[in-house]
Amino acid sequence: MTVTRPRGMTEQAAQAAVDQACRMLRLPTIRRQFGDLAEAATREQQTYLGFLAELLLAECDDRNRRRSDRQIKAAAFPRRKSLREFDFDANPHLDAAVVHTLAACDWVTKGQPLCLIGDSGTGKSHLLIALGTEAAMKGHRVRYTLAAKLVNELVEAADDKQLNKTIARYGRVDLLCIDELGYMELDRRGAELLFQVLTEREEKASVAIASNESFGGWTKTFTDPRLCAAIVDRLTFGGTILETGTDSYRLAQTRARAADRA
Repeated sequence: MTVTRPRGMTEQAAQAAVDQACRMLRLPTIRRQFGDLAEAATREQQTYLGFLAELLLAECDDRNRRRSDRQIKAAAFPRRKSLREFDFDANPHLDAAVVHTLAACDWVTKGQPLCLIGDSGTGKSHLLIALGTEAAMKGHRVRYTLAAKLVNELVEAADDKQLNKTIARYGRVDLLCIDELGYMELDRRGAELLFQVLTEREEKASVAIASNESFGGWTKTFTDPRLCAAIVDRLTFGGTILETGTDSYRLAQTRARAADRA
């Protein structure tokens, strides 16, 4: 299909031509906004070049937003969390500057690991999801999963002779976020399968984990000492460790609200 370009076309014909061209070129944002942007350009006496720049930037901005939305959806986060919502004043253990540096996601680009260690209610999962979201918004492929869910999926894949395919799928994402590592003991088979995933990603793609156990307590999750040491090595080498502390600010907030109502 060709677009006719008569000289001296009417305003209505020009609008129809722009609409048709945008459909052909798959420029939905320009198609929606060109009328308003044209009116603004006339009011502000923009040059043709300035008007064209406004159109293209609008399309690029909206395309980046849609891509970010797709990346965030593909990550399968259980809920929305952002760094703006995190109360650093309530958790003095965390250095806000360090966290915001991590939000730039250079560590993801470099394939480095991140460990968030602390008791329940100290913000580990919030930070894990928020930093994963930042990575997705910057165009990285991200996947979130619970540790137990990941191990169960690996066991089922092994039973169905689909293990290599499953490990490869997890190996393709730029950032794998594993939450609630250490909440339950893993048998040797499950621990070994998880180790295979970590080995597949070692020094190539990032892993971020959140755990309520210090590394010294991981032998309760990974009962084989050698395997435990190897997993800790995979998750810490060249990476960042953030300790969120032991004082639950969620519990403190609940108590504060109860005191206000009293």
